[in-house]
Amino acid sequence: MTDVHNDVLEDDDFDTILSPDIFFSGTLNFEKSFLIRGKVSGEINARGFLVIDEEAVVEAHITASRVIIRGQVKGNVTASEKVDVTVTGTLIGNVTAPEINMETGCTFNGQCTMTGKNARP
Repeated sequence: MTDVHNDVLEDDDFDTILSPDIFFSGTLNFEKSFLIRGKVSGEINARGFLVIDEEAVVEAHITASRVIIRGQVKGNVTASEKVDVTVTGTLIGNVTAPEINMETGCTFNGQCTMTGKNARP
């Protein structure tokens, strides 16, 4: 999945979806795929795949295997596989991952560190 804008993700692709009308504050820990459409503040620790959807607002430090940012994230993001920031995405914070893709038009303000393919965050 190199072309983020071509990825078609359906609700059925996710084990858990945080709806747009939900605000969560605290620490989220999960192992399977997770889609955030609401607001999250705190910390996110994931072994699975995380998508921050277009209407989502997240103020949290994120650790996950793979992260797609389509909405707003303020906080550091560390991934063991890959981070994608789409044209609609905003990341204000540092990003660390073996592979980092930022589409033209996205907003990024922070430091970018690309680790080796076999490195763990």
